Amino acid sequence: MKARSIDAVLFDFGGVFTESPFEVARRFGAALGAEPERVIDLVFGPYHEDTDHPWHRLERGEIALEVAREAIIALGAAEGLETDPYRVLAALGRGGGVREPFVAGVRRARAAGMRTAIVTNNVREFREAWRAMLPVDELFDAVIDSSEVGRRKPDAAIFHHALAAVGGPPPERAVFLDDFAGNVNAARALGMHGILVEPDPAAALAELLAILDANEG
Repeated sequence: MKARSIDAVLFDFGGVFTESPFEVARRFGAALGAEPERVIDLVFGPYHEDTDHPWHRLERGEIALEVAREAIIALGAAEGLETDPYRVLAALGRGGGVREPFVAGVRRARAAGMRTAIVTNNVREFREAWRAMLPVDELFDAVIDSSEVGRRKPDAAIFHHALAAVGGPPPERAVFLDDFAGNVNAARALGMHGILVEPDPAAALAELLAILDANEG
């Protein structure tokens, strides 16, 4: 039997198992006649870094959802824009549901003896709802939720936390999938194999399956 080079596969949640919230925000901004990227920045903050934007503080579990919502609405109002995150999230809820091919990928990785985890920037108030969308305990050895651990991607600390939670493999023996390039680049900077999940997730899924193929034997 050939030696396996990958010991763990780490997955973002939104944008991997579901449609990307960034794509929904872009469509929302376009429908308002606003610059889509500006709407994303106002609602979710500069996502390539960890800041004190209200959404980032929310994802670190520092403030409540309603506090963040009011602050984000005020940021948009200052520029004459509608930025109620509830409207963006409502549009996300009308998406296509769970991407079952990625669920199958998790099962395949586990069948090959790899550890699996979710590493998600998320919100305390959403925890019960998103976990109900997947058989989390069956699929993953660990769930690293930013609102629980007080760290959020792309902070390197959350990746180190995740690796420790799946048995402590060196970064080069782990794969990470995310729909935001800044998070993927942060994982790559640590030595992990990063896969960017585009709006059409087919290429990312094919890359994951190729890695699993190479590690089965």
